[in-house]
Amino acid sequence: MHTSLPSRLGAEALGTFVLVFGGCGSAVLAARVLSEDKVNMGIGFLGVALAFGLTVLAMAYAVGHISGGHFNPAVTIGAALAGRVEWKAVGPYIITQVAAASVAGLALFTIASGKDGFDAVKSGFASNGYGERSPEGYSLLAGLLTEVVLTAIFLYIILGSTDSRAPKGFAPAAIGLGLTLIHLVSIPVTNTSVNPARSLGVAWFAGPEALGQVWLFILAPIIGAAIAGITYKKFFPNTEDVVLER
Repeated sequence: MHTSLPSRLGAEALGTFVLVFGGCGSAVLAARVLSEDKVNMGIGFLGVALAFGLTVLAMAYAVGHISGGHFNPAVTIGAALAGRVEWKAVGPYIITQVAAASVAGLALFTIASGKDGFDAVKSGFASNGYGERSPEGYSLLAGLLTEVVLTAIFLYIILGSTDSRAPKGFAPAAIGLGLTLIHLVSIPVTNTSVNPARSLGVAWFAGPEALGQVWLFILAPIIGAAIAGITYKKFFPNTEDVVLER
């Protein structure tokens, strides 16, 4: 059964909102929670990585059958280049994803601001960065390469697990676990983007330095996704006409 574009956009809005609110929310609210004796009782890098993976897994199962479960402009572009989604839907998908991510960022900012002393700019507000804004001080080149390679890997996981030849019903699990792995590798480098909407959704609130670096986290994921979308179609051709959105 064909699903209308408004329904697909609604699913993308919901999924992207949950991804940004849940993933970035875990970083902002729960990653570092100090006890009275200054012991961190928060979830740390591992917990944040799991939060991002679990949000994608949950929402892919919840609404992936409606929209394809992209929740990410880079995924939409990679899927279009692989022939999995029609190009006329790409613009509306991306606008919806960025808008939903920004609403999630606003909701998270409002909640975080309820704590005395909270400063979104000083804390970084789960934004992505390189150089002085990298969690471990990695360079622009290191951040660029990390985001390109890991976004390409993410798209290979998505395209492979949703291929008509793949085992049925396991794609959300593969995608969610893949995103968890990607975060485990790259949180220290860039705070992990692989998703321009996720980056923009919090950068609005993290100050001019975050906005000044966000170009990298728009460009690099798109490059990585394009590489995967083009090469998957070339190297692993499928004679069936497969489209993520039906």
